[in-house]
Amino acid sequence: MECNMRNGDDCSSEKLAGGEDVSSRTQSDVSSADHLVIMVNGILGSSADWKFAAEQFINTIPDKVFIHRSKSNTSIQTLDGVDVMGERLSLEVLEVIKQKPNLRKISFVAHSVGGLVARYAIGRLYRPPKENLKGSSLEDSKESMPTIGGLIPMNFITVATPHLGSRGNKQVPFLFGVSVLEKAAVLVIHWIFRRTGRHLFLTDDDNGKPPLLKRMLQDFGDCHFMSALRSFHRRVAYSNVACDHIVGWRTSSIRRNVELPKWEDSVNEKYPHIVHEELSKAYDDNQIFTNNDDNINDLEEELVIGLSRVSWEKIDVSFHNSKLSFAAHSVIQVKDNYLHTDGVDVIQHMIDHFCV
Repeated sequence: MECNMRNGDDCSSEKLAGGEDVSSRTQSDVSSADHLVIMVNGILGSSADWKFAAEQFINTIPDKVFIHRSKSNTSIQTLDGVDVMGERLSLEVLEVIKQKPNLRKISFVAHSVGGLVARYAIGRLYRPPKENLKGSSLEDSKESMPTIGGLIPMNFITVATPHLGSRGNKQVPFLFGVSVLEKAAVLVIHWIFRRTGRHLFLTDDDNGKPPLLKRMLQDFGDCHFMSALRSFHRRVAYSNVACDHIVGWRTSSIRRNVELPKWEDSVNEKYPHIVHEELSKAYDDNQIFTNNDDNINDLEEELVIGLSRVSWEKIDVSFHNSKLSFAAHSVIQVKDNYLHTDGVDVIQHMIDHFCV
């Protein structure tokens, strides 16, 4: 996709379904935009975290996308648990779809824990082909495919998301990989991050059930977690290879330690902070795996295998030469468009490869 940057004044914002919407000021663009992009913030975050990225999407492809920055889980609400947040997000998405009847497609762009919340939400929004309502104006194009909230699933993009949780060795880099500190964190994390902390550190035990992140590896009841994830045209994981003190490289890129690629400084002037890209094909259900990684436990191995049953585009990012390298977890999404400008090329990469 060619980049067609415009002046930021071409963006218009409005409130819809409790969130913040960004669209073109041009009426013809608004009328033709049929692709809903849901942006989801991380822990203790807000819809403002995606302000820069939302505006760049609209400036580049104004006639294609309608951006909704979710506001159903902000600040202290992000401590209520991945499932509770996922339920809120799914209801918010349905309300947006209800108010915008011209929408045909849907994508998600989520930061940090927001990626887990989005994975839960799409599991609730998933509709198998047979459940698509007859008489719909989109019936012909949808009758043979699943939908998310009645829309065609396109891009599912996570940015520095702890897909494997935060419990494993070096999954939370600021604990320095010290076993004693990591074990202590498991015991006290719920005091700080409450129910969300339990989900991240895989210590939740709802009526004897397995940890939520493990349950999200399959479909059960009316939660079609893996079917929903598989239904998207593409799945993308942007990860910080270093300097992210909140979410480690392994958990955000869904890899075993031995699978982490060697990387060098980027020579691409357009994307100077993208240091490695790969397409990980989906595992075959009949494949047999031998865990030769001493730094991965059995539960983490299950998460790797489960999430690898679908293909992923893995985009590795490094801000090690940045003056704000210590803030890589925020820079990668340009959380602040004045302080975190080093991450602009990551957002541009996201837009340039976006399937509309």
